[in-house]
This record gives sequence, structure tokens and C-alpha cells, in this order.
Amino acid sequence: MGIVSWIVLGLLAGGIAKLLLPGRDPGGLIGTTLIGIAGAFTGGWLSARLLDKPIAGEFYDPATWGAAIAGSLVLLVAYRILFGHSRS
Repeated sequence: MGIVSWIVLGLLAGGIAKLLLPGRDPGGLIGTTLIGIAGAFTGGWLSARLLDKPIAGEFYDPATWGAAIAGSLVLLVAYRILFGHSRS
């Protein structure tokens, strides 16, 4: 997959992570979108490095989607813990 595919996957994974973890985010829609993109990259990298399960180069691979959504969820939770009370 190319960089554009990972960005699109990150956008979708961020949206799914937001649906799975509703509530107010300190960064709003833009922050959640950026976290989704970073989560897709992070999830894919961690899956390949730590779990020894390289991500396939296909956009529709369930393992790729799972890693991207899991990475987005982890980053979204961490972001809420670190910056959750910065917005009134």
C-alpha cells in the first residue's frame, strides 16, 4: 500500500475508533482525524515489529484494518488521558 492508502485507511480507522470510543475529544474533529492517521501508521508498525505479523499490502485485508483501528484507539485513549481536560 502506498502512503495515500495509509492516509485514507487512517481517516476511516479514526472514524471507527471515534464511534467505538464516543465522547468529547480535546482536539475536535481535526485532532481525531490526525490521531486516526497516526494510529494507522503506528498500528501497522507495531504489528510488524512487536507481534511479528507483517501487514499485507492489500487495502481490504482484515489484519490491516484491525491494526489501524487498534492503533487509533490506543492513541485516542492516550490523547484523552494526557490532554482530556484542556478544553472546557
